[in-house]
Amino acid sequence: MIAFLGQGRMGVPMARRLTQAGHKVTTWRRGSGVTAAAAVDGAELVITMLSDPAAVREVLTAALPGLRPGATVVEMSTIGPEAVRELRALLPAEVGLVDAPVLGSVGPAADGTLTVLAGGDVSGWREVLSVFGSVRELGPLGAGAAMKIAVMSAIVPAQVLLAETFAYGEAHGVDRGALADVLSGTPLGTLAERLRVPSAETRYSLGHATKDLELGAWEGASMAGAARARLQEARAAGLGERDLTAIAEHVGGGTTHRAVPLNLSTIPATNGRYSHAVRVGDMLYVSGQAAFDEQGNIVGEGSMAAQSEHIFQVISRILADQGAAFEDIAFIRTYVTDMDQLLDYGRVRAKYITGTPPASTTVEVSRLFRPGLLLEVDLIVALPG
Repeated sequence: MIAFLGQGRMGVPMARRLTQAGHKVTTWRRGSGVTAAAAVDGAELVITMLSDPAAVREVLTAALPGLRPGATVVEMSTIGPEAVRELRALLPAEVGLVDAPVLGSVGPAADGTLTVLAGGDVSGWREVLSVFGSVRELGPLGAGAAMKIAVMSAIVPAQVLLAETFAYGEAHGVDRGALADVLSGTPLGTLAERLRVPSAETRYSLGHATKDLELGAWEGASMAGAARARLQEARAAGLGERDLTAIAEHVGGGTTHRAVPLNLSTIPATNGRYSHAVRVGDMLYVSGQAAFDEQGNIVGEGSMAAQSEHIFQVISRILADQGAAFEDIAFIRTYVTDMDQLLDYGRVRAKYITGTPPASTTVEVSRLFRPGLLLEVDLIVALPG
């Protein structure tokens, strides 16, 4: 049996490919009502296809009680080699791990024409992975993750460069179609065609492209670093869920606002009267987070520890969306309904905020906006430059 822990545009067609190939597949996604541990119970192979390193760590941690000895986890998200090493330390020694991110978008995922970049021992699972496309065995654990980041560190900046090329042409009266025609005869022709008319369908989101460069733009990588900054601006302007080709729209002009509201699709929606966070330049102001699930129900009612854990997992996703981490928190404010339970909150907080703590305020209140809520946490974050 195969357990597929995935979400979003890539997860659905990939899980369908496995079913069509005759495999017995159990699936997990956020909000389904099925726990990750229940989804992997009894599975020989567990495949993860999630949005970022924080999501992979969160979901596999939740799945640990259900992982059987001898099972293999194939991690197919784009998370980088460092995160793969962290997963190896997280998983029990008797559970195998392969990193196998893919090249390709939604169409190739549905057609089975992805390129699977595998690191580690895939000998027992090559046939299964072949349902997604061609499998390239690249070496030891982490080699696939490193290859994916290396490739994206070339492809994504090239698309940002072309967006700037089209913007320059527009500013100087060059016809966009003619410019695309000329570029089609160069080595950049294929990418130029993608930006001729930015895609209305999201095949590879601008938010995911930004995350990929945040993983790969190391100190001294000048071109990748500049492209990352451009993409971070576009993401903060609300284009994160759009296709990467929307970068041409952002670079080409348009009104920008200093205060940019952010509402993530990967965490429970707001009630419409506030945003998850607002970005102003290199500062992020995060609204008070409480323990709600996707249906608006309170998580961990009566348990300070459970509600704290849920809130910090949500915070980790907000930070990851903006390329930040817990060490970037400048100020954290916590409202609790019972100071006698503060130690339970403190133990959870210490798991996420390590090292020198940020500026902090904790106050006791008589009640919060929903009966059953025990705490609410808001933040100010200094984003990476």
